[in-house]
Amino acid sequence: MGSLYENVFRWAEGQAGEAEELLIALGRIPAPTREEDRRAEFVRKWFQDAGFEDVFIDSAKNVICPYQTEKNREIVVFAAHTDIVFPDTEELPMRQEGRTLYAPGIGDDTANLVNLMICAKYISRYHPAMKKGILFIANACEEGMGNLDGTKAVFEAYGDRITEFYSFDGYLSQCTSDAVGSHRYRVSVKETGGHSYLDFGRENAIAVISRMICDLYSQQLPDNPVKTTFNVGRICGGSTVNSIAEEAEMLYEYRSPSNANLLFMMEQFNGIMNRYRQEHKLDIELMGVRPGKGSFKEGVLESWTKRNIRIINEFYKGQMDLRAYSTDSNIPLSKGITANTIGTIAGGMAHTREEWVDLDSIPQGLAIVLSIMLTYSAEESPGL
Repeated sequence: MGSLYENVFRWAEGQAGEAEELLIALGRIPAPTREEDRRAEFVRKWFQDAGFEDVFIDSAKNVICPYQTEKNREIVVFAAHTDIVFPDTEELPMRQEGRTLYAPGIGDDTANLVNLMICAKYISRYHPAMKKGILFIANACEEGMGNLDGTKAVFEAYGDRITEFYSFDGYLSQCTSDAVGSHRYRVSVKETGGHSYLDFGRENAIAVISRMICDLYSQQLPDNPVKTTFNVGRICGGSTVNSIAEEAEMLYEYRSPSNANLLFMMEQFNGIMNRYRQEHKLDIELMGVRPGKGSFKEGVLESWTKRNIRIINEFYKGQMDLRAYSTDSNIPLSKGITANTIGTIAGGMAHTREEWVDLDSIPQGLAIVLSIMLTYSAEESPGL
């Protein structure tokens, strides 16, 4: 470790206690996607108490904390999302066993948000001049049917001023520079229905949607090596055992890092749906779109990502996970803006109620986040 990184890690060790207390407080606050209000208000007040004056919550429920954005046109975003996958609206359950903390959403993404907040407080305290304006953002709508609407709103507001984007999300080892895009649909079938014996022979909506699913699972995948998947995640319909089902529906998605492959899958989906439309009443709702990666000048994203990996490796010595994921970085990557999603906590069991984090890994994550932030400082090692 070089002297700068040694100083950063010592600072991080000194902040671990505060970070742990903040994690326990924030981790109890429920934050279902699109209902992040309570967490957003907590984070807004925390940023204000940390010395930021112009903090606000936008219409998408993002907490926006600008730093030196008025004197610099170009902006770097440091973000972590507030929402979790669970619908709880009461205080979230939490327990601690030794140095392991368990709670729904505690790693995805609460611990990463805490690391962002603590490092933002360092910037507020020492107030270094920056080469670019900074937006510290606790964004909404990353999970599930949030459709990345929080990050989309950030780019609608700040447009082409954003030149780099960091999402702190996931676990230590992860550094994502690729985007798994997806299209998600709700498909409903409606038929006349009737009595299972007296009206036998009438079309059954469940049978129709079952044939549709078989057709979807028989479709061709794109003829290239970029991984592309599809899935029916939920089906429902009908009423009783002796009724011919009048209605049935399914939730369907396809995914790929390749926008061309997403287009290929969309054309196949539309072709199958159009065949069924000829004989059945369908209602097709596009539930969400997450774009894949756009185009970049050769080597630009790769070299920028390698720089961030070198910083991560100063504090994390394990095998790196560089796979494509579906994260808030999808939005900037789709626009050709350099972006990484970086994990800053050791943990596991994401998207389960047994999710856990290792509290002893907090200094590693804090050191990674602050070291990356300081690459944009116009001053040498402020406060260290």
